[in-house]
Amino acid sequence: MASAFFHGTVHEAAEDIQAAVRSNPEVLTLWENLTPLGRNEFICWIDDAKQATTRQRRIARACDELLEGSKRPCCWAGCIHRTDKAPSRWQQAVLIDKKGKGRR
Repeated sequence: MASAFFHGTVHEAAEDIQAAVRSNPEVLTLWENLTPLGRNEFICWIDDAKQATTRQRRIARACDELLEGSKRPCCWAGCIHRTDKAPSRWQQAVLIDKKGKGRR
């Protein structure tokens, strides 16, 4: 039986994320040492991908960023799904408003 996988505060890591993280013991250790909010940010960023190729690229990039010492995904405004705090003005403008208007 596989050991329990550490998820985020709001998001649970899908099987593809879990497989990638577990495939490298160093990445797994780094993942487990992240805060739940840090893991949540990576999962949300990956889940936000619209295409499967983008998703796979983000999973690979997340593993690379962990190995480089990152605690959060680069260039990500943050998870808008958290209920413990309101989205920032920047998140509102960039992530929420654009989703309603469509991306260009």
